[in-house]
Amino acid sequence: MSRRETRMTDNECFSEPWAKHSLPRGNRSFLIIPVCVIAGLFLVPGCGNGQSAVELYVDAVMLRELDQNELAAEKLNSAVKADKDFLPAYSLLGRIYEHLDRPEESAAAYEKATQLNAWSFEDHFNLGRVYQGLRQFAKAVKAYARACELKPDHFEAHLQAARSYYEVSDYADALTYGRRAGQIEPNHYDLQKLLGDIYKVQKDYTPAIDAYQRALAIDSNDPAVLTSLAAAYVNTGEVEPAKQLLESALELDPNQAVAYQYLGYCHLLLSEGDLAIQNYKRALAIDENDWDTLRQLGAAYMLKALDENDSRLKAAAVMQWRLSLDINPNQPQGNKLRQLIRKYSQ
Repeated sequence: MSRRETRMTDNECFSEPWAKHSLPRGNRSFLIIPVCVIAGLFLVPGCGNGQSAVELYVDAVMLRELDQNELAAEKLNSAVKADKDFLPAYSLLGRIYEHLDRPEESAAAYEKATQLNAWSFEDHFNLGRVYQGLRQFAKAVKAYARACELKPDHFEAHLQAARSYYEVSDYADALTYGRRAGQIEPNHYDLQKLLGDIYKVQKDYTPAIDAYQRALAIDSNDPAVLTSLAAAYVNTGEVEPAKQLLESALELDPNQAVAYQYLGYCHLLLSEGDLAIQNYKRALAIDENDWDTLRQLGAAYMLKALDENDSRLKAAAVMQWRLSLDINPNQPQGNKLRQLIRKYSQ
């Protein structure tokens, strides 16, 4: 019987890394014993003392099948104490800790698995996912990038690598992985939305608009994408199309503070001061601590005040700017805003 024939499949308890962990020759024959027999042997109470790493691993697999994940984790930790280089135990431990919502321990297990087998796509991919959930994006980037090397045609690995690079503000690499994901699966909503976000943050608005439009061709009812597309249009000077998109977004979701903010800005650009103020106030009713909306509302009040020579509106503008600086003293153009406050407070 060949080595391949004697190895159990993943559904029978063992994953591919099993083949990379050699066993003493005298122990290999037990692999062909039916799983039910192994379970009967190793799950007998009181027989844990002196078990090998292999036996403990098999116990853990069976316990996991019984949804006894805490006990399975205990068995696996005993297995790696018995053999610190027993790769399958670390991989399974990572999955079990994920299931138990213990991400830090899951990441530690996957890290060890990737150290023992640098060629394991599954462990690198799972490690990236866990770090992503922990919002440790720099570590997620490293894991996903290696997963992409191991499987250059894996769409999800490239998508998540692009997303993680975006989160660490490495937009060039985010775009590289995003474009590769697009070559693998071009008509994917999440990818097109992400590409739009990457282009927009780089102020490359034409491809951003194209990507958002491709996303909307897949799902036209996402108010967040409608708002993002409108923002790109605003930055290219196309205010009327942006206004229409924002109105459509708010019909779908009237609780979008960002959409109201951009709609206020559109009305401001169109010299519709009252409508601008109205929409800024709607945005603040949803999120009263949005320093950027407060800053823009102050600008809308000031423009109307100067147009009408209204001291009360000037005071209202100054108040909004003060509130904005209270929330975010280090905001961009903060010093300029302080100068305006001093100028119009006199």
